[in-house]
Amino acid sequence: MDDDDREDRLYRLVERFYELGRRDALLGPIFESAIHDWPGHFRVVADFWSHALFGTGRYRGHPFPAHMRLDFPAEAFDRWLEVFERAATEILRPMEAEAALGRARHMTQSFRVGLFPYTLPDGRPSRRPPQ
Repeated sequence: MDDDDREDRLYRLVERFYELGRRDALLGPIFESAIHDWPGHFRVVADFWSHALFGTGRYRGHPFPAHMRLDFPAEAFDRWLEVFERAATEILRPMEAEAALGRARHMTQSFRVGLFPYTLPDGRPSRRPPQ
């Protein structure tokens, strides 16, 4: 497998994900308020997936802290995963998509638990303890 083709697919995955996500009623406003340099953000996210899936070392940051300061509801995780799954299956080769989706599911669950560690009396997840 040619590494350039693989990296090109990852970049196209990121572009497609955000194309779909920006049109989504729940995700679009979150993305628009948080991302101001789209080409720069695409490169960072493509570097993240390159490192996460292929161990390239191109991403050295930590995505969790960046997401801590964003304001979004817990249901955004399921929508994010739906949009990511659609983009991954459209763009990546089947084995790449399977690996990416496994990683995305794990990340989604980890972020959900980390960002919404509390449960309100009505059962909804919360960033703050019940009052």
